[in-house]
Amino acid sequence: MEPKLYQPPAEVRGMTSLDKEAFTQTITVPALRVPTGVLNKVVKSLRKSIIQRTGIPKVVQDQEENSDFRLVLLDPHRVSSPESFSEAEAEALRSFGVVEELQYYNLSLTYDNLKSDEVLEAVLPQGQDVISAFSRVGHIAHMNLRDHQLPYRNLIGHVIMDKNPGITCVVNKTNIIDSTYRNFKMEVLAGEENMVAKVKENGVTYEFDFSRVYWNPRLSTEHQRVVQLVKRGDTVFDVFAGVGPFAIPAVRSGANVFANDLNPESYRWLKHNCKLNKMESKVKTFNLDGRAFIQGPVKQELPTLLEGAARVHVVMNLPALALEFLDAFRGLLHQEPPCYENLPTVHCYGFSKDDNPDKDMVERASSSLGFPLGNKCSVHFVRNVAPNKDMMCVSFTLPKEVLFSSEHHEQTEPSDEPAPKRQKCDKTTDST
Repeated sequence: MEPKLYQPPAEVRGMTSLDKEAFTQTITVPALRVPTGVLNKVVKSLRKSIIQRTGIPKVVQDQEENSDFRLVLLDPHRVSSPESFSEAEAEALRSFGVVEELQYYNLSLTYDNLKSDEVLEAVLPQGQDVISAFSRVGHIAHMNLRDHQLPYRNLIGHVIMDKNPGITCVVNKTNIIDSTYRNFKMEVLAGEENMVAKVKENGVTYEFDFSRVYWNPRLSTEHQRVVQLVKRGDTVFDVFAGVGPFAIPAVRSGANVFANDLNPESYRWLKHNCKLNKMESKVKTFNLDGRAFIQGPVKQELPTLLEGAARVHVVMNLPALALEFLDAFRGLLHQEPPCYENLPTVHCYGFSKDDNPDKDMVERASSSLGFPLGNKCSVHFVRNVAPNKDMMCVSFTLPKEVLFSSEHHEQTEPSDEPAPKRQKCDKTTDST
């Protein structure tokens, strides 16, 4: 509301430990004395002029304690005199026999009546960014605080928890990164230290330890987009499966799924979520690095799949590195079958800071494959993750010149992933 109804007391500026009582303030607002018999009609007619504020009543007892009347509280920034009413409002008041004489009412505003951004604007130094946005993961609110906000981080955490029902834990992503599995370390700002979250996305329930696996609620639409490309009987190889946001919905669509993740925690929760959704008998799960998964299980299954009619999808959602793993497909199969119309479709994610991210994605994918994709691919914008940094997805049919190349690519430079571990696979019954 502009101008603002609430003007915070000066003493709350710079507060680092939340004192709710310090935000209490009494303001004077205009009101109309309305007969109870027409009260509902008046409230409806004045809906644009009545005060609108969480936790504050629109109607209060008459100050003269006359049970035949009530006071209807008005927005002081919309109504300052009887002439402030619109022609339609004034006509309605006359028709209801309401005297257009303003009363004044002392209204107490407390911390409970304020929005989170109002509290934080009042507390943080003037002229600095105020953050009240967060990603919600089950009962956890996940924030990315800037340096100037860190002295107030515990207060911010308590405010976010107070103002958002169901949030019982607020965490901040620190700058410390576990390079092995690319997890951000988290600091608990407020609430319980329970990191095991339960979420529902696109009709599927997931559970996981948010502090030890990757999960981004902003990718829900992208997960759905790709899964909708999968038809019953198709096969999906999920190279970087995480806790299963592509794999499990794909099984529900009737696909045969091979899901892999290097992170032992992701692998554990992937298996847990397959069981949670009664899909454990329909997913083969692996705990390998991406290149080993492609050159192992994918290589073993592809020859038979290429002879069938059902499509094959390879999902590679590790935007920081996935493009670098495309070289694992070079010369993956040695003998080209007579018919190769059913080549796999690859959906590979990446970050781009280029002015032309579509072109950048195609060029980097082509370089890793050792084959120019040209216009034989499509690029989809997923989301903007930071200023001048976009998450993109390049999709293409894996060229036969790559898959059946006589050149079998051997990795000559060290990968950012740890050395491949011994294959660990849960072999279960295929989908029927």
